[in-house]
Formats: sequence, structure tokens, C-alpha cells
Amino acid sequence: MVLIPGVLPPSRSTWQAACTLFQYFPVVTSLQWVLDWYPMGKTSNKSRLNIPGKWGWAITESTGFATLLYIMYTLPEQQGIKTLPWGNWTMAGCFTIHYVYRAVLSPLVLNPSMSPMHPILCLGMAAFQIFNAISIGGWLAGYGPVTQTDWQGRYWSMEIGLIIWAWGLLGNAFHDDDLREIRRSADRKQRKEAEMTGKPVEGVEKVYMIPKNGLFGYVLYAHYFCEWVEWAGFWAVGGWRCHPARTFLVNEIATMLPRALQGKRWYEEKFGKDKVGNRKAVIPGLI
Repeated sequence: MVLIPGVLPPSRSTWQAACTLFQYFPVVTSLQWVLDWYPMGKTSNKSRLNIPGKWGWAITESTGFATLLYIMYTLPEQQGIKTLPWGNWTMAGCFTIHYVYRAVLSPLVLNPSMSPMHPILCLGMAAFQIFNAISIGGWLAGYGPVTQTDWQGRYWSMEIGLIIWAWGLLGNAFHDDDLREIRRSADRKQRKEAEMTGKPVEGVEKVYMIPKNGLFGYVLYAHYFCEWVEWAGFWAVGGWRCHPARTFLVNEIATMLPRALQGKRWYEEKFGKDKVGNRKAVIPGLI
């Protein structure tokens, strides 16, 4: 089923245009270096336009893997491709696994709470996801390797890449859960006090502490670092010529690095530089 002729699934010209435009995404993220405004999470602010954090995150982040899977199941038929190589489906599976965890399980099942999000940020996140899905999905579903022969000679990098991707995903999940435990612990404490005093539970949407386990002993945004490792592995699976995976990694770093540096300033202002200590923002020993 064609949703938007020439766009979803994308024609070759649409795909090439999306890939080209997406390469300039760091120009957009450069605004983060001069604008100290990021209305979600720790730095969310009150607004009548705000969207509940859990649903805002789930809906916007789900657009990526939903679009990619749609392209994977529709574009090959348009291109006359009967069967895609297993390497293509492996990469699509890696992408989908990550975002099912990040877009569905994390906000709707695992996270005790999430701060509200401004709709402008939600629109920006959705645009990122759609451009990324068209870029990667087009490469995987018809405009990149289309036969097993196209993957020959790349199996060693695929195996190494899958190992790196898996360790990055596990590291990301581990550090995410460490952050969740801060609020789970606060929620248990509040509920216990409520039982003893009869006071209502206040909620844990704005409960923050400095995480300390794992790589959090060295950086404040260990989950960001692990996600970069994960997508570096994803790029390795596709090989050096997989320019959509390379663009994705570059764009992730471009948007998350200034956020991590902004977050470090936030931690220092809230808890003091002494408590933050020698921790870097996101890359151990460097930044």
C-alpha cells in the first residue's frame, strides 16, 4: 500500500534528497550551542502547551521504526525485488529492537515517570526520526545492497559490528535502569511515608540525583555514550559505504553532545561542582 506516492515508500530521487538534507542536520543542532532551551526532562518548563512526557516520547520516537518497517515491506515490491538479503533484515532488526525498547518499553512500561515535553521539541524529534527512517530504510529496502553477493567480503565487519551494537544496547539499557532506580526508590519512600502519615504521594517527576553506578562514575550521560557505541556498531554492520548509518551516528552525536554539556551545567548548578567531581559530561576522560 502506497501512503504518499513517491514519498512513502520513497522514490530514488526522494530518498537521495532525504539523505542529502539529513546530512545537514548538525547545522540545526548548532542552535543548541547558543540557545540554553531544551524543554524536556531535567530542563522542562511549565507551559500550557506541554504534552505528557510518556506519550510525547512514545509517539514521536515510534515514528522512526514504524516508517522504516513500512518501507522494508513496500519498497522491494516496487523495485521488483523478491527477497532482500539477510544482512538487510539484520540491520532493520537492530534498528527496530532499539526503538521498541526506547520508544515503547521505556516510556510506557519501565519508566516510573517522565517530565512533560514541549510540542516544538516533539515535532523536531519526529522530523529527525522520519528523515532517518527514510534514509536508512531506503538503503536497506532497495537502494543499497539487494543481493547476497553485495554483502560478500563484509561478514567480518558485520560480526564485529553486531557485537559492538549489542554491547552498546546493553550498556544503554543498564544505565537507563540506573536512572530509573533513582525514581523508583523515591517512589517507594514516598509511598511508605504516605502509609505512615496519611499524606498523599507527591510524585517523582522532578526527583533527581547524581547517578553513580557503571560508567556514571566517570560521566554524567553514560547512557548517551553507550548509545553512540551502539550506533557505531550499527554502522560497522552496514560497512563503510553505508552512508545513512554514518549520517545517523554523526547526527546523534551532534544533537546529544550539546545536550550532555548543558546537562552537566545543570548538575553542577543543582548539586554543586564538588559533588559532580571529576566526572565528564559524556565521553570518559575527554568531554
